[in-house]
Amino acid sequence: MAVNGVDWFQVGTDRPEVAAAFYGEVFGWTFTDDDGTGYQLITTPGGGAPSGGLAETGDAAAGHAIFYVTVADTAEACRRIEAAGGKVVVPPQDNNGLTFAHVLDPGGNRFGVFTPRG
Repeated sequence: MAVNGVDWFQVGTDRPEVAAAFYGEVFGWTFTDDDGTGYQLITTPGGGAPSGGLAETGDAAAGHAIFYVTVADTAEACRRIEAAGGKVVVPPQDNNGLTFAHVLDPGGNRFGVFTPRG
């Protein structure tokens, strides 16, 4: 993973089976369960490791497709985003050692930033 590169994406849907079938058929993506969590890891053709995830939202209105930029420090990235005119909508959170946040660019486009484990 390269700092400041897009290294992860996530699709959220209330119908994960339909989404997996769609993206699998159209793009050849494969899906594997992430240790019984209900989250599915997505591997794209030619990818040696998962580079995305499929999350069940439980609500059609919560559907989303979002990309994540790898950063050295999630909190610092959030400070820089706000200083540049963006907005933090989900403040930095820890997820088993990985820290992430959701932010908006000045045009209102939502994306994520994250710092990998370790």
